[in-house]
Amino acid sequence: MQDLFSSIDSMKEFVVDTQRELVAIPAVGPMNDGDGEVAKAKRLLGILAELGIEDVARYDAPDPSVSDGVRPNLVVRIPGHDTSRTMWIIAHIDVVPPGDLSLWNSDPYELVRDGDRIIGRGVEDNHQGMVSSLCLAKGLLDNGITPPINLGLMFVADEETGNAFGLDYLLENHFELFGAEDLFLVPDFGDASSEVIEVAEKSAFWFRFAVEGEQCHASTPDQGNNSLVACSDLILRLQALNDVFDDRDELFSPPVSTFAPTKKEANVENVNTLPGRDVFYLDARVLPQYPLESVQKEIGIHCREIEKRYGVTVSCDAVMAEQAAPPTPADAEIVERISKAVLAIYGKKARVAGVGGGTVAAGVRRKGLHAVVWATLSHQAHQPNEWASIAATIGDAKVMAHALMAGKS
Repeated sequence: MQDLFSSIDSMKEFVVDTQRELVAIPAVGPMNDGDGEVAKAKRLLGILAELGIEDVARYDAPDPSVSDGVRPNLVVRIPGHDTSRTMWIIAHIDVVPPGDLSLWNSDPYELVRDGDRIIGRGVEDNHQGMVSSLCLAKGLLDNGITPPINLGLMFVADEETGNAFGLDYLLENHFELFGAEDLFLVPDFGDASSEVIEVAEKSAFWFRFAVEGEQCHASTPDQGNNSLVACSDLILRLQALNDVFDDRDELFSPPVSTFAPTKKEANVENVNTLPGRDVFYLDARVLPQYPLESVQKEIGIHCREIEKRYGVTVSCDAVMAEQAAPPTPADAEIVERISKAVLAIYGKKARVAGVGGGTVAAGVRRKGLHAVVWATLSHQAHQPNEWASIAATIGDAKVMAHALMAGKS
């Protein structure tokens, strides 16, 4: 195994060069006003071919909302001595938009290197995990190493907006890819200590609120009904959800349910028009014991109160609703493998935890398979000037290698 580790240690320039190519290709889903992941998937196919991996299965999920008409998912399997089992490493191709460009110090789609840091949209979420898995594959192939079990690499679409065209599509339409004894690692969450192994997620709900008033000239507000005032009051009232759903579970970080107002659609274009329609969104991450229906019912109470007080109409639609999946047991084999690998590579004692942010692991768990989410990350996802560590990318590749090669014992 030392030859494999030494080989991975020598891949710093491979990490930077691969990240530079990936960052240069925006892969934003249509729900975020992008055109999907096909261009980046094609470049990934080229990178895999350069590593000597020609046998790549592509599974396209039909999606008429992008110009290519499909959302691509790539699957690679490097055979092991025991071909009946596969350790899967699953990373997502898509990224979120850069947001306010004035907050960036450089072009989000042009990689910047600053010592150990590389900066650009997607470098951490989820290129780091993707490139770590490529380092492992390159190390195996360069050294002619056959792992004890298969190594499976999966690069999926649509993680940022619900997974329907990504891993969920594969789980629903190509479940034959997976075996009951397979192992699943999703390198899409973690902290800088390398100690956190995510085994559970909260339920995730996205709500869209539309507040309808009556537009008029702002100099005569009595002739209309200002939707922005009612909308603002509703946003503040929804903070009371924190008091209603107030259970704590220390497995999770944070240990409580969260209700965060996020996106606000534009209303009027000019200052002297009183708005008659306002739309905003709420991101809710709720502890698993609370059913979706109870959250919706409580939100409905606040909507009706706003309608009564302001004479407006309020509609609330769940644009995404995922009840929490069953957790991966703390004594599952993949937990044990990653824990031992973290101790061997980083000298750290790992611990299991739950998170609020959703990953593709939830879909795997809903199928009765055991998945963990782990990586060494600095919580840069979705931020301006997003950065990732070259050293962590290399270290995580070695953890993946140890988990694959050393097994349980």
